[in-house]
Amino acid sequence: MIAGANVASVIIMLLAGYSDRLNPTEHPLLSTAGMAFPLLLLINLAFLLFWLIFKWRMMWIPVAGFLLAYVPISIYLPLHPFQKVPDKALKLISYNVCAYGGNYKYDNGFKKVLDYLSQEKPDIVCLQEDVDTWRKFVFRDYDRILSYNDTMLIANSSTSYNALGIHTRFPILKRERIEYKSTSNGSVAWWLKVDNDTVIVINNHFESCHLDSTDRKQYRQILRGEMSSDSARSESKLLLVKLAEANAKRAVQIRAVRAYAKEYDRYPVIVCGDFNDNPISYSRHAMAEVLTDCYVTTGNGIGLSYNQKAFALRIDHIFCNEKVTPYQCIIDDEMDASDHNPVLCWLKIRPKP
Repeated sequence: MIAGANVASVIIMLLAGYSDRLNPTEHPLLSTAGMAFPLLLLINLAFLLFWLIFKWRMMWIPVAGFLLAYVPISIYLPLHPFQKVPDKALKLISYNVCAYGGNYKYDNGFKKVLDYLSQEKPDIVCLQEDVDTWRKFVFRDYDRILSYNDTMLIANSSTSYNALGIHTRFPILKRERIEYKSTSNGSVAWWLKVDNDTVIVINNHFESCHLDSTDRKQYRQILRGEMSSDSARSESKLLLVKLAEANAKRAVQIRAVRAYAKEYDRYPVIVCGDFNDNPISYSRHAMAEVLTDCYVTTGNGIGLSYNQKAFALRIDHIFCNEKVTPYQCIIDDEMDASDHNPVLCWLKIRPKP
C-alpha cells in the first residue's frame, strides 16, 4: 500500500511538473497544477527517507521519480557553479518597487530604492509599478544616478495606477508599447543605443492573480489547517478559479511579447519584469521556448522574488535571446523596500559576426 501511494505521488508530481506545457486558454484549471510541484517534491522526499529507514530496496521508486522530474526540478531549483563575469558585461536590475511603498518599513521608500540603485551601479534598470505620489520624484532624482530615464503609464484610472520605467546610462532611441488587452498591466519595449549595437529591452508587468486581502487570509488559514474541511474545499475551488482566469489572460499577454521578441530577433533582445507566475508555469515555459531563462541558466537555488509569507515564489524573471549571454543571475533577498526582491543579472552582448 505504501509503495502504491509512493507511485501515485510520483505520477502526480510528474503531471504537475510538466503542466507548464498546457495552454491556460485551453486548460485553465489544469494550468495551475505547477503551483503544487514543490509540495509534491517534499512528499516524494518524505517517501525516500521512509524507505531508507524501513526498506531501503524500495527507494528506487522516489529516486526514479526525481530522475523523471529532472527538467522541472532544474527549473524550480537550478544549481550552477560560480561564473566569472566578463569585462564589458552589462548589469541589469529588474525590480517591482510596488509604487515605492511595498513593505511600508521606511518613511521614504523612494529614497531607499534610489540609494540601493545608486550603490549597485547598474547599467540598465527596469522597474515595474514605477510610480510615486504625484510622480514628483521619478525623473527629478533618477537623473542624479543615471543619464537616461523614461516611464510609461500603463494604467491611470480611479481603480488602477501603474507605470513601467527604464533608467539607464545608454541613450534611448525609441519606445513602443506592445499591444494586448489589460486594464492595469502592460509591456513596453525600449530601444537602446549600446555602443555600436541597438539593444531592445522589454519591460513587463503581466496579469496578476487578483487575490485580495480576504483571499490571502483564507489561503493562509487553509495552509495552517484553521478551516473546516468543507470550507477549505470550497475556498480552494474559488482560489483555483481566480488563478485559472489570471493564467488564461496572462497567456495571451505572454504570446504577444514573445511574438515581438521573435519579430526583432536580429537585435539583442532582453525581456524582464514581473510575470506574476511561478517557475513551473506556462508563462515561463512559453517565453523560454524562444528565449533563454537567465536565472534557470545561471542562477542558484529557489530564488524567491516575491517575499510575502505563504506566497513566496519566483515570479520575476529575466530572459534574453541568442545574441546575449547571461552570467550570475541572482535575486537580492536583502533588499526589503518592496513586496518583491530585485533580480540582478550580468549580460554580455555577443559580437556581431
